[in-house]
Amino acid sequence: MTSEVKGFSRRMIILLASVSALGPVGMQIMLPAIPTIRDAFEISNGTAQLTLSLSMFSIAVATLIYGPLSDRFGRRPVMLVGIFITFLGSLLCVMADSIGMLIFGRIVQAAGGAVGLVLARAIVRDVYPANQAAGIIATLVMVMVVMPMISPLVGGELLVRYDWHSIFYVMAGISLLLMLALLISLPETASQASRDAGSAGMLHSFVTLLKSRGFCAYALNVAFVSVVFFSFISAAPEIMVSVFERPPNEYGYYYIVIPAAFMGGNYLTRWLTKRVDGRRMIAVGSQISIVGISAALALHLIGVVHPLALFLPISICTFGNGISLPNAQAAAINEFPDMAGAASGLSGFMQMGLSALAAQLVALIYNGTIYPMLSLMLTASVISLLSFYLAGRVSTSTAKQ
Repeated sequence: MTSEVKGFSRRMIILLASVSALGPVGMQIMLPAIPTIRDAFEISNGTAQLTLSLSMFSIAVATLIYGPLSDRFGRRPVMLVGIFITFLGSLLCVMADSIGMLIFGRIVQAAGGAVGLVLARAIVRDVYPANQAAGIIATLVMVMVVMPMISPLVGGELLVRYDWHSIFYVMAGISLLLMLALLISLPETASQASRDAGSAGMLHSFVTLLKSRGFCAYALNVAFVSVVFFSFISAAPEIMVSVFERPPNEYGYYYIVIPAAFMGGNYLTRWLTKRVDGRRMIAVGSQISIVGISAALALHLIGVVHPLALFLPISICTFGNGISLPNAQAAAINEFPDMAGAASGLSGFMQMGLSALAAQLVALIYNGTIYPMLSLMLTASVISLLSFYLAGRVSTSTAKQ
């Protein structure tokens, strides 16, 4: 590593952390505005939900593309193009005079924002040796959790003080600032050897991974844990307004407990890593998730109708997800350590793809109560646990052969 790279490594970490959070922030900052957008365009809940679900699917597809593109053309140009696409998508959302144009703008915005999710970690691996990269990537992940955690709060305040357009003005401004910072500071980090390899090897890796029942089982566990989370954030803003009859900006304040609990589960996982087997943590985390969702259902069945009766039990659920998710992600990648990049990308595609379908489904089955959302969350949580047990059976049978 050259002295020049060492000289701006601290700025690089801050910049990469911000870029990696751009996609999640863009997705979640507008959550409080979904009911307002529905009313502004006089559309159904299902149509309004497309602004979220299709943007999630856009991220899912884009995560498969950016890695091979950056291997072929380099990290720097692909990263800059991705951020520029985010900027353009945000402007399209600002100018939207129909729900169709807004949805298209959201798809473009999300496709661009996905670049940081993929390339920030790749750049860290390019620049830093393995013993340093893990700690730096942990910093990136922490920022990716914290910034989306406060973004619904920011979005809710912008919505109350101005209107929903202001959310996309802010996203356009952030994208432009990040693009200028990257243009000035980001060097090319991909080696010539990796750029010569092209994307053919990645496609072959995807086929190999999909043939592995062990990988698919762990990846499905990851995907359905994410379905639980995205089912909640898709329906909770509408429930806040329609069921609890609260102003949309209050959603952001209650929502803070959800990612905070997830972070707590993450911290516990890091502390337990050398003490408890990863498979046991997946099982326990999945079971905690089921308990949290069941508690939310029970409270509402006995007539406790208050935001805290929803957000606090779901925070127990996300605490469990914070334990199970990182261990399941690691287990999926460990099935094929020599294909870590492809495994991460394919698992991410399954994660965001199924979550996008769940986000749309929860809007379609919404009936003015919290029960469709909680039922879908409970079903997904049970499936994630069953996927884990399937992974265990596959791994055991493979070991015996």
